[in-house]
Amino acid sequence: MENKKYIHEIIIPNQDLPFKMFRFEGKNGHYYREKHWHRSIEIFAVFEGNITFHLNEEKYLLSPGKFTIVNSNEIHSVDSPEPNHTVVLQIPLNTFQNYYTGEQFIRFTHEEREQDKEIMDLIWNMQRIYEEKETGYDMRVTSEYFRLLYFMVSQYRELYVTSDMLKINKGLNRLSEITSYIKEHYESELSLDQVAKKFGYSSAYLSRMFQKYAGINYKAFVQNVRVEKAHQALLDSDCTISEIAFAHGFPNSKAMSRAFQKKYGIVPSEYRKTIKMSKNCH
Repeated sequence: MENKKYIHEIIIPNQDLPFKMFRFEGKNGHYYREKHWHRSIEIFAVFEGNITFHLNEEKYLLSPGKFTIVNSNEIHSVDSPEPNHTVVLQIPLNTFQNYYTGEQFIRFTHEEREQDKEIMDLIWNMQRIYEEKETGYDMRVTSEYFRLLYFMVSQYRELYVTSDMLKINKGLNRLSEITSYIKEHYESELSLDQVAKKFGYSSAYLSRMFQKYAGINYKAFVQNVRVEKAHQALLDSDCTISEIAFAHGFPNSKAMSRAFQKKYGIVPSEYRKTIKMSKNCH
């Protein structure tokens, strides 16, 4: 059986908008986001370059002019080895509460629709207006946002929901609270016994939850969270690699380098050089 590594992700909207919008963090290439999930609805819209998406074990190549909608609690991964211009929108699930087709459940299609080009134009305008930030920009972006929501519920929403879909959704909701705690305390010592006790489970039961819903053992899950946090620190700080390693729960820089190279295909020092060269060229 394939070794699956799924991670829950927390979504926080932009302070001046009712949703979150940003340039994809893998825009410089050399980026791979492990399989993960989140409660919010997510849209990836590609304008330059290519990225590869894996959704429910299906592979999707997103080329310029293409987008995909990632459903709440839908397992997905993203691979972007080359530079790209991708805009990401993350929409709180409760935005669609009047359109649920099950208990706190709504699902959007991954199939192409006639409105695809109009969706791409809307997202392009939303990003442009938001980055220019002229007077009233928030109102203009929100106006386009509600047009986008209209198309989503009227043209892209799927009405057929199976009992298996609802069961998996509930299971991932239960695990999400635990994985959120791990992501908030990743720099601390997080033993299986400690976390299981905090959430009222036995160690054996919590271990089975990770295997069943995340497809990965507890220890590997925690390490993967730490290496992703370390990856962000390499981008955002000038700390040494050793300092980043210790601050992110690794025993030393060698341990972090091994985990980083396994995930991203490049050691941290070379990755940092690549990012700096890319920034100097712009």
